[in-house]
Amino acid sequence: MSEDEKQTHLTYMREALAMAELALQTSETPVGCIIQHPTHGTIGRGMNATNRTRNGTMHAEFIAINQILAPPSQYTPDILKECTLYVTVEPCIMCASLLRQFGIKKVFFGASNEKFGGTGGVLDVHLGNGRGIGGKEGDYEVSGGWLREEAIVMLRRFYVQENERAPEPRKKAERVLKLEVEPLGELSGNGVD
Repeated sequence: MSEDEKQTHLTYMREALAMAELALQTSETPVGCIIQHPTHGTIGRGMNATNRTRNGTMHAEFIAINQILAPPSQYTPDILKECTLYVTVEPCIMCASLLRQFGIKKVFFGASNEKFGGTGGVLDVHLGNGRGIGGKEGDYEVSGGWLREEAIVMLRRFYVQENERAPEPRKKAERVLKLEVEPLGELSGNGVD
């Protein structure tokens, strides 16, 4: 990968981080994304909205795709086959499946998702049947670790806050925001921090 390509990907990841920051400011889990087309530019943006909508499927990726395809859209679903997704956290299993079904071309993400990750964190939904076995139709490339530290710190900023919507809010007065991020062993992709 050339230095120019690397800088381009970092620019798009910063746009995704800006969406995550907006989510954080609205008391949502700070996950943000953009969908980039090679000639049309950024055609979709999304941020988590599960708290606001009270809908567990309103992840950043769903919102960005809905934005692209909702009437009166100039795009058909086929445009996603030419697009690249930039997202601050590895897509969960549900979102990884959505991306596969729409035929997204490539995904760049920041932080790994060790509990729900669908592109290597838990399952490899982006490859074959989710375990890396099966046909190639619908497979997409993944590159993780882009601005990883920034994505992790943003998540920590969210989780150290009180959740006013929780049934029985747990007090977080004694919690400390940890800003140091442990180095990651081997990354999928180039491991850009």
